[in-house]
Amino acid sequence: MSARKELLLLVHRIPYPPNKGDKIRSFNLLKHLARTYRVHVGAFVDDLHDWRYKNDLKALCSSGQGEICLLKLKPVVRKLLSMKAFISGDSLTVPYYAHSTMQNWVDDLLARRPIGQVVVFSSPMAQFVSGAAYSHLRRVADFVDVDSDKWAQYACAKPWPQSWVYAREARTLFAFERKIADEFDATVFVTDEKCAMFKKMAPEVATRVSTIDNGVDADYFSPEREYPNPYPYSCPRMIFTGAMDYWANVDAVSWFVKEIFPAVRAAVSDAEFYIVGGRPTDDVMSLGSIPGITVTGAVDDIRPYLAHAQAAVAPMRIARGVQNKVLEAMAMAKPVLATPEAAEGVRAQNGNDLLVEAGLNNFQKQAICLLLAEGMNLGAAARCSMIKHYSWEKNLQQFNQLLEVDNSLRGKSHNQPGLVTVAP
Repeated sequence: MSARKELLLLVHRIPYPPNKGDKIRSFNLLKHLARTYRVHVGAFVDDLHDWRYKNDLKALCSSGQGEICLLKLKPVVRKLLSMKAFISGDSLTVPYYAHSTMQNWVDDLLARRPIGQVVVFSSPMAQFVSGAAYSHLRRVADFVDVDSDKWAQYACAKPWPQSWVYAREARTLFAFERKIADEFDATVFVTDEKCAMFKKMAPEVATRVSTIDNGVDADYFSPEREYPNPYPYSCPRMIFTGAMDYWANVDAVSWFVKEIFPAVRAAVSDAEFYIVGGRPTDDVMSLGSIPGITVTGAVDDIRPYLAHAQAAVAPMRIARGVQNKVLEAMAMAKPVLATPEAAEGVRAQNGNDLLVEAGLNNFQKQAICLLLAEGMNLGAAARCSMIKHYSWEKNLQQFNQLLEVDNSLRGKSHNQPGLVTVAP
């Protein structure tokens, strides 16, 4: 039996447990790669509670045979260190994650182990394997989203001087993303829309940029299971799920509660809206004082909340990539009402698999309609769409194709047609 090839996976946040958007993808990516490679993982830990999962992560790394390096990331300290970018003219994001201990571990590991492939998850992690010294490696970057575009969106939504800082970050981070995409063998995004955006912005790397969809565990998020009812009584109820310290989520629920829910409550007097997710900010907690609104904080399992709600909403006004909250609710056969921003990249048909509405009045009307009707046909179609398009195993197999391109192609121009581009 031949020895497994070895691979280095660098992740900006520990890929366990899979309890939020980026960690859901990085966890499944690690699990998938570990079936083929002996995987070594370098990652940062920005939540003290996540240190308890060190052994779980170790077990995922090729049954404990891979090495791991977990480093504590103190947000306050890292923000201060990133300020030097104002002097250097670089992106604030890159020095935020720059860490000599991580760099030393990477270099030592590459010197000791026969590693031929590297996957970086999130653009700033590419700095640890960037440059000519690492060009002998097959390097694939999973950017997931165009992070620089997130900052551009923030710049439009925030007042000065935040808008200036965010606009600067959009410009400087894109310069770094473009450099990495030009240097690496392949770059991946989670939606066709973001992939097309990046190709347009950086046409010189278009032949090596592709889409690899997210997935959803349709067996885990199954409506056929029995779930205890977490709600104290029966009523028409809508739900939002997500990390509630993330500004885009805070903005989404605030907009829904203040602009949508009053009209819903006027039409359906006993309607309720549940905000389910960990680390709610003070602004989110304050919404719980409004009649009909409940903020749960962190819960052990979101499935019972989805199963016993009538519908899910994703009222995002600023969104990045595919929203896992949408995929999970649809897999649970729940009718989902989403803004175009939240539905971007979801392979589903508007009006048949989910409802997508733009504008205040239209969103209010559809929310009311969902609470007045069961919407069971919509939910059943939603689950079918998830099963068809969002298999983790099928989608992530495309990473193997990118990682196993014949090394004889390495010396050729990056833009030559011999290199593989994975079709969406």
